[in-house]
Amino acid sequence: MIAVSDLKAGMTFEQDGKLIRVMDASHHKPGKGNTVMRMKLKDVRTGTTTDTTMRPDDKVKKAFIENKPVQYLYSQDDTANFMDLETYEQYEIPTSVIEEELNYLLENMEVKIQFYGSEVIGITLPTTVVLKVKETQPSIKGATVSGSGKPAIMETGLVVNVPDFIEADESLEINTQEGTYLKRASK
Repeated sequence: MIAVSDLKAGMTFEQDGKLIRVMDASHHKPGKGNTVMRMKLKDVRTGTTTDTTMRPDDKVKKAFIENKPVQYLYSQDDTANFMDLETYEQYEIPTSVIEEELNYLLENMEVKIQFYGSEVIGITLPTTVVLKVKETQPSIKGATVSGSGKPAIMETGLVVNVPDFIEADESLEINTQEGTYLKRASK
């Protein structure tokens, strides 16, 4: 058991037979009354998200999640295919489960599959990925990093706001947690 006040974004727990992932958690002290935890929670199996408050001293059962290194092979129809790097066993995950993560996946990329017992519940991406700019507005001469930026469509379809000097076909480092541009990728 773990106290609700110890829950952080990314942690998973069991409640009423459901597997719940914490998307966001923060302490909130109203003017009157006791401190509460405001949380955004996601049901891992159904994908539904809810905003809720809980008392910090409530207890929940922490779920044991195992991560296994795999390689992303390809997506076909509504299934993404992965291969275990040690046993070469292949796993199929419905694309609806990893819809957001697909924006960062390239073929042959190494990620980690999350298991709850023998059930596949999702994937863990690296903190940053290198993606190529497929399409963006032409660069502006004399543009600086502090400009307002412009949208760029990456090779996976992800749209990222980038500085005005970025051009098509450049490789960029993208933060997978926030979906933001970090820097040009070193060649």
